[in-house]
Amino acid sequence: MWLIRELWAFMRVRKKFWLLPIIVVMLMLGALLVLTQTAIGPFIYTIF
Repeated sequence: MWLIRELWAFMRVRKKFWLLPIIVVMLMLGALLVLTQTAIGPFIYTIF
């Protein structure tokens, strides 16, 4: 949780709010990679 607070403080102080969409997309791709390696993987492939 401290990492999220540190990132938010950095973006707020340095005015780097354009980093937020990049971080969100990277987290979503990471979650998708993790889910495809588990038992949920075959169900994700049927969606696409």
